[in-house]
Amino acid sequence: MFNGKVIIGALMVVAAMVIVYSCTHQPYVMPESQRTNDPNICFERDVLPIFISNCAKSGCHDAASHESGYVLDNYAHIMRKGIVPGNSAASKIWLSITLSNTEGGKMPQRSAALNGVQLDVIKRWIVTGAVDSGACSANCDSNNITYSGGIAPMMQLYCVGCHNSASASGGSLNDYNSVMTAAVTGRLIGDVADSAGYNHMPKGGLTLSQCQVTQIRKWVAAGAPNN
Repeated sequence: MFNGKVIIGALMVVAAMVIVYSCTHQPYVMPESQRTNDPNICFERDVLPIFISNCAKSGCHDAASHESGYVLDNYAHIMRKGIVPGNSAASKIWLSITLSNTEGGKMPQRSAALNGVQLDVIKRWIVTGAVDSGACSANCDSNNITYSGGIAPMMQLYCVGCHNSASASGGSLNDYNSVMTAAVTGRLIGDVADSAGYNHMPKGGLTLSQCQVTQIRKWVAAGAPNN
């Protein structure tokens, strides 16, 4: 004969499990019909370079290393794991670049944290549907050749993820003096223009537009001023 208290206790446990299970929800995923995308954000132009420069590196999240199963070198790979369209709070990639309570800790691990502008771009891209917007204009003004307005933002987007310190391969491009040094030696233009005898930059399959290369050429020709 079963003890009545034991039976009641077992039923209470089962009831509690049912309640917990019934209250477990899958994270919200934005329906495809509502994924409008932010009109000011282009994945190829604004989002992908952040991942390529800061994440898709050897030993981290390139195709060869794929740390923790993440490859962050193109749209399909980025969307395969860690991005929930319309829901940044459920996107592990977003949590990993903003918090320290996710598996593996905060990212990027081997370079500086993403800056506020980069984080804002990624979040807006996710919450509006994480859309691959296809080809888009370079959003470039070849006459914008000030260091602060044209050159520094380009270095931050495409280069600083790898070239973040003097000890980095190829040196730093994280401040005016280091960028100016690369400019006056000819290395900066040689690399971004894919000239013979230089290393193609940026890495990861990205290429600066002719307008962007022209910006750098004009800035260097003007004496690479800190303006």
